[in-house]
Amino acid sequence: MFGKSSKINEFRLWGLVFTLFGMGLMILGTAGIVFWGQAGKVFAAIFMVIGMIAMLASVGVYFWAGMLSTSARIITCPECGRHTKMLGKTDRCMYCKTKMTLDPKQATDLDETEELNETEEITQPQA
Repeated sequence: MFGKSSKINEFRLWGLVFTLFGMGLMILGTAGIVFWGQAGKVFAAIFMVIGMIAMLASVGVYFWAGMLSTSARIITCPECGRHTKMLGKTDRCMYCKTKMTLDPKQATDLDETEELNETEEITQPQA
């Protein structure tokens, strides 16, 4: 289950990635001044602008995740019992990463073998 998370946490992760990418570009641009002196100022300015754009993108992603979070359904996770937010028909618990759904057609609760055993028990006459 490594790498799987709830939809809201995925949006927040992308916001964090944009933040770190933007700050990294700004630091890299500043290093141009250290390595090349006066000639590195153009390099620093370019990377500062690109880093600022990435930081503004992260603000946009965080704002979008916040707006989605306000309209998300709050449900109780059947596995860990904690309250979690759910976007759409299927999502994962924010804490234990359990798959959850509100649509019974998409629920995969039983194995096919368990379903077969249940139908065999029903159709066999009792002696």
